[in-house]
Amino acid sequence: MITLTAGEIGLLVGGDVHCDKDLLVSKAPVFDSRKATPGCIFLALKGEVVDGHDFAADAYRAGAMFSLTTRRIDGPCIVVKDVLEALSILAAFVRKRLTNLTVIGITGSQGKTSTKDLMSHMLSVAGPTVSPAGSFNNDLGLPITLLECDDKTKFCILEMGARHKGDIARLCEIAQPNIGVVLTVGTAHLGEFGSVEAIAQTKSELIQTLHPDGVAVLGSYDKYTPAMASLHSGRVINFGDGCEVRATDIEIREGRPHFDLVTPAGREAVGMRIVGEHHIANALAVAAVGTALALPIELIASSLSTAENTSKWRMEIHDLFGLLLINDSYNANPESMAAALRSLVLFAQERGGQSWAFLGKMHELGESSAAHHAAIGTLAQEIGIDHLVAIAAPEYGVSQGQMVVHHYASIDECVSMTEHFSAGDVVLVKASRSEGFEVLAQKLESLWLDKSGVES
Repeated sequence: MITLTAGEIGLLVGGDVHCDKDLLVSKAPVFDSRKATPGCIFLALKGEVVDGHDFAADAYRAGAMFSLTTRRIDGPCIVVKDVLEALSILAAFVRKRLTNLTVIGITGSQGKTSTKDLMSHMLSVAGPTVSPAGSFNNDLGLPITLLECDDKTKFCILEMGARHKGDIARLCEIAQPNIGVVLTVGTAHLGEFGSVEAIAQTKSELIQTLHPDGVAVLGSYDKYTPAMASLHSGRVINFGDGCEVRATDIEIREGRPHFDLVTPAGREAVGMRIVGEHHIANALAVAAVGTALALPIELIASSLSTAENTSKWRMEIHDLFGLLLINDSYNANPESMAAALRSLVLFAQERGGQSWAFLGKMHELGESSAAHHAAIGTLAQEIGIDHLVAIAAPEYGVSQGQMVVHHYASIDECVSMTEHFSAGDVVLVKASRSEGFEVLAQKLESLWLDKSGVES
């Protein structure tokens, strides 16, 4: 963060300053008192269960200079009407000060975090880069990420999520992105938006808010995203089949994509280390951003080939003495579920064992939820999944063809299936975040290792 005094911050956010106005702030704000460090601000956010004001003293003892609060506390603070609004004002000010900073905004129904991780790996080679930890993509996470930038930062990558119309436009007002990336428009949060068209309109806010000298990077994997080009008067780069940035000669080896990257700068081989054919689209989005920034194609290709999976519970591969466990428990929607199942089949084919898909519910699909779950069950049968283990999700249906469907009411009940695993089998664990399937993945791993006589 650029260095500001408490007095300057108080004036910016229109707050009442109850601390030394000459206190220097040099670190991005935190909202968890356990993560406070010398030079930061503590955000006293009031939630449904926990009130951040109760932890301001802990943050101060850990080094926070003062707290942003909505009421006077016994300690240094700046009192504002709304802490989140004050945070946004501060982040917008810092963004305007950092005139040499290139901000890349990423949105899409799936793939934002994986694309962010790949892009961070590439841009870090080209210059100091700031990107969010995990999926820090809302009114709290985006400003905090932006405030981590200082005068030395060259690139800032920001994920932009949305639950309602106008959410992305509001984030763009703060971030002022130079490059806007829309990956795809799918069915994630369909229950909240009501229609895919409404989702597309909200994602398009990123492109609508770009300045004419900005660059729109658009995927070609649905009918809505390419059409967003009409909303931008400046440069547009499309990625995907037949586009300016594309992949050719695609092969999947041990679940990992290998392809030739083609851009206007030429052609280079890419061999990715992360699992899943669906990551080709994410890689092409990153390559398109590299193309927009005029990075050498050799640098782009080598970065895509050396990037590792850095965000937890996203197609994590655990090779467990004969059993391969794929932990993709971070989240789920119909598109990502289909992609994970296809990767599961490829792994099982290569290893010669059976495929086991432990699936939980996909949330936020609205009235079409049952149909989407049933469609995933049908897809699993069509592509050759051997066992679909549905946990508290009867919507996946019943056994079809050669595929056996097992229904269980809870995680604790379904782990008994480990007794039927054999060496060479491949297991996928996937559900929406709120289902907590990382717990299931850990239980399956421990039980298999116990069965194999290995200490976990």
